[in-house]
Amino acid sequence: MVYIQSIAHISIQEPFEEKWFESPLIYKERYVRSIEPDFSEFIAPMAARRMGKILKRALATSLKTIKDTSIEKPDAIITGTGLGCIENTEKFLTAMLDNNEELLPPTYFMQSTHNTISSQIAVYLKCHSYNSTYSHRGTSFDSALLDAFIQFQLGEISSALVSGHDELTPGYFALLDKIGYWKKGEISEEILRDSQTPGALAGEASVSFMLDKNKTKNSFCEIKGIEMLYKPDKVQFKKTLASLLQSNGLNEKDIDAVIVGISGDVNNDSVYKNMHSEFFPDKPLLWYKHIFGESYSASGLGLYTAATILKNKKIPQHIVYCNNVKNINPKNILVYNHFQNKDHSLILLSSC
Repeated sequence: MVYIQSIAHISIQEPFEEKWFESPLIYKERYVRSIEPDFSEFIAPMAARRMGKILKRALATSLKTIKDTSIEKPDAIITGTGLGCIENTEKFLTAMLDNNEELLPPTYFMQSTHNTISSQIAVYLKCHSYNSTYSHRGTSFDSALLDAFIQFQLGEISSALVSGHDELTPGYFALLDKIGYWKKGEISEEILRDSQTPGALAGEASVSFMLDKNKTKNSFCEIKGIEMLYKPDKVQFKKTLASLLQSNGLNEKDIDAVIVGISGDVNNDSVYKNMHSEFFPDKPLLWYKHIFGESYSASGLGLYTAATILKNKKIPQHIVYCNNVKNINPKNILVYNHFQNKDHSLILLSSC
């Protein structure tokens, strides 16, 4: 058994808070950066000065997650990041150009590698056990979570710190904007909900989960199973979904809600809508990217949203995309994510 014991996030909603569950911050801009907490509560100011934004966010969410549990040193630290430390990579490449490839600052290079995030967390925690980083763009976090789940099933670990971290610099936002990755003009929930055009609300994600094999009174929910597929056809998807449910003694009727990464991008969203109409047409379809934005680690915020619903035993109306949720006390939620309709993941959560 694998339970989510604590979660911490830094995003475009209030950091470390669950205010978004009742009253989310609403944005009209198409590019929003994360709201930063007071990092001095977690990181010494001198050390923080040498870190980029993503490293500070990763450390803060990890340390906050650990602080909320009795687990000081997890058996594994597993991180998913789509593009790693973009800010420091940009600084290193800029310095290379400005200095004609001479006298380059080593800090930017060391902090530009993808696995430096997990390494920094391990150094701070003095945790030298299983440490791994996954970088598969939109399914990076899902891959990290799958690794942790497998390690639990093998009996190799009894606790794990699993995280998803991605940042979006102005330069990278502009680059993706040129290929139509972001919505044009003003943003609103109505525009994202009924969109027939490409593009999404841009955001950033830094979210950490503490997983443990033992249930406590503070546990959010249980992770029942995870499945990942590559370019599945309808038959393969149906078979995998049925296997995931049946292996946990459930069927499609037992799912109380499905939460997906609908973002306002017509090509992205059509995949989710087709899945919903095919397998769960009468179930509430939930979304979260209209309040958290799109990023390579956004699926971690989707899992956070689903876990918070199960913890609070209710579904707020503002994350309902379609179908009624009145009088629903959710017990089982399916989290579905895909990236460019190639990599797909299914995560089954159940209340404790």
